Amino acid sequence: MWEPALSGWLLCALCAVTGLSCLLRMRASAGEERRGAGAEAVMGFGMAVMALPAAVLTQPGWSWAVYAAVFGGATLHALPALRRGGHHLHHLIGSLAMLYMAVAMGAPGAHAGHPPAVAGPAGGIPVLTGALLLYYVGYVLHAGTRLVPVAATAGRPATAGGPAAAGGPSTGGGPSTGWAARPELALACRLAMALAMLAMLVTL
Repeated sequence: MWEPALSGWLLCALCAVTGLSCLLRMRASAGEERRGAGAEAVMGFGMAVMALPAAVLTQPGWSWAVYAAVFGGATLHALPALRRGGHHLHHLIGSLAMLYMAVAMGAPGAHAGHPPAVAGPAGGIPVLTGALLLYYVGYVLHAGTRLVPVAATAGRPATAGGPAAAGGPSTGGGPSTGWAARPELALACRLAMALAMLAMLVTL
């Protein structure tokens, strides 16, 4: 009986810390990077609330509609940004995945008001769930291989013509200072949320 609650707490903590890190990145950046960090913060905190164990917060049966509205809006917001490239496609897929899980929470026979990672199997389309699982498995592997060499060279000082130092200005010209501006933090946040998404999708 304690395993679903424990997994829910771990997932909630991971997503909350990731959302907080994205907020710090948002404050330390500007332009496209700032907008991307804001979208990821919404995703992280939304996933944290969804993952709260039922013993702590009994979510009403209509909560799935609130999640669907939030992430439906995030999806619409991400659509025009696709032409700017970058990580906007990943943000769009993440918003669509959250919208899909929210609708699955409200499906007949599902544990309405509780995310699948906490309440057990819910309604879903196997083909779509499988496609999302494949995408996030691939993303986790890709991001993990990129993060290892970045972490290994994080302590080296920036060279002339190279990336700015941790305390230097960002490429976007924003007030970027400190560890929150480091590029590997953004990658680590995306990796953490991809892992959390996998945990929620695998029980759908």
